Amino acid sequence: MKTRFLFLVVLISSYCFAQSVNDYKAVLIPLKFDFTKTDNQYRLATLSKFNLNKAGFQAYYDNEQLPKENNDRCNLLYFDVVKEKSFLTTKVYITFKDCDRKIIFKSDIGTSKEKDYQLAYTEALNKAFVSVYALQYNYNDAGISNSIAVPKQDVPNAPKGISEIISTSEPIKQVITSQNTIADNSKMLYAQPTATGFQLIDRTPKVIMKVYTTSRKDSFIATKGNTQGILIAIENQWFFEYYLNDKLFSEKVDVKF
Repeated sequence: MKTRFLFLVVLISSYCFAQSVNDYKAVLIPLKFDFTKTDNQYRLATLSKFNLNKAGFQAYYDNEQLPKENNDRCNLLYFDVVKEKSFLTTKVYITFKDCDRKIIFKSDIGTSKEKDYQLAYTEALNKAFVSVYALQYNYNDAGISNSIAVPKQDVPNAPKGISEIISTSEPIKQVITSQNTIADNSKMLYAQPTATGFQLIDRTPKVIMKVYTTSRKDSFIATKGNTQGILIAIENQWFFEYYLNDKLFSEKVDVKF
């Protein structure tokens, strides 16, 4: 009984975190964290901003001039990377705080056993960001309060599990088109930077492919599971090409760098 109660508490807490993060329009990133000695050491600030943007946040360094709509500091989240003490292992986690320094969200701990600090912090931070991607952040615009709920039967062919909240000024057809767009993007992969290139993750998020930089910006060495090949750009589209049983295969990959 105690175990079930604790599980329920953790589940409710996680749900509340995910909901409250959506109430903030942008995130401020410090250039220097408590455990680093210089600005952007190990490229932590750069990697953080890259991942936050990919996760859907508006991310700014704390020394950047913000747009006028973000002048209210209490409408912002304050990002931090925290290092845990550990022997022979690099461990970090991510927090989002409000303007009163209250923790709004805390990620799972990302770990790495790499000996090189740059590799270790890159790997550990990317693992910590898996929790951030899992939030599926979507800013709650204040204008949503002016919307009305339409009964599900009033929306033809509405996908199951999607809440139909339609503005009184928008036709139903436009909302359905938007939902179809989301469905079409379900196979989109998102590039997370690593020390040697990128790892491509889906919306789960799960690592689908790892790619390694070459001397060309439009070509990567790529691995997908046990299959090795190249990821190459052809006419502004990406393709994973590899050989299997002496036969060349080419798979189109939807990826956002």
